Amino acid sequence: MFGYIIGNKQEMRFREFDCYQSYYCGLCQELKKRYGRSGQMTLSYDMTFVAMLLSSLYEPQAEIGSCKCIAHPFEAHPTRQNPFTEYAADMNVLFSYYKCLDDWADEKKLSGRVQAALLKKKTQRIAAKHPHKAERIYTLLGNIRLYEKAGEKNLDLASGCFGEILSEIFAWRQDEWESQLRKMGFFLGKFIYLMDAYEDMEKDEKSGNYNVFLLKRKESQGAGDFEKEVYTILSMMMAECCRAFEKLPIIENVEILRNILYSGVWCRYEMVQKKRKKENA
Repeated sequence: MFGYIIGNKQEMRFREFDCYQSYYCGLCQELKKRYGRSGQMTLSYDMTFVAMLLSSLYEPQAEIGSCKCIAHPFEAHPTRQNPFTEYAADMNVLFSYYKCLDDWADEKKLSGRVQAALLKKKTQRIAAKHPHKAERIYTLLGNIRLYEKAGEKNLDLASGCFGEILSEIFAWRQDEWESQLRKMGFFLGKFIYLMDAYEDMEKDEKSGNYNVFLLKRKESQGAGDFEKEVYTILSMMMAECCRAFEKLPIIENVEILRNILYSGVWCRYEMVQKKRKKENA
């Protein structure tokens, strides 16, 4: 379920994209430094958003640098690291490990089992550092698995569990901003779970895997009504997420974060729409 919280690069200014990329490269270097190559393989723009959001809210001192890597061997890219890139690296590895275990349990994906084995000892260190978050994420992923095995038709149950996972990750600490961060994470998590289900409909229909939107489509009057209903549901999730975001006193990087929340998260939806229209034509 990674890959949905991304920026719309076409609508970013050059300096905004450079700043955004510096958090991504900073997180990449943080993962490599703390967890090696196997940790670096879990890198995602989703946790880059978490690092940028919390950095922009709490405004810690950042270490600015540059690096070359396998992806960019000839040109040094700027990096930005602070306590929140460290936190995002921890959460990235922790969630990736539990997701790999989940993939192996559900679909017997060998890649999931192999990656879980590589991350196991690293995750044990993170769980010792963040015991409450580790327990909550593990429990909630287990609840999602139970809902999916039961063929649950209620859209809010499994997606709500994933929302609670992001809520836990967004809430870095208990303070005056915890409530809005949790609300942001909750509705963004629901959006991601439902968007992932919407994108995977054809694949899940062929494989016979659980997909809440396949169940929903059977109850719809027609294809047009179903598509409108999906868009309305997804829009409601992001409206609540953005409402919580706008209550946070963020000035630094606010336009980049708005780009992601108001435009970037819809990029995959638009890609799915175009692909389906092309196939139907």
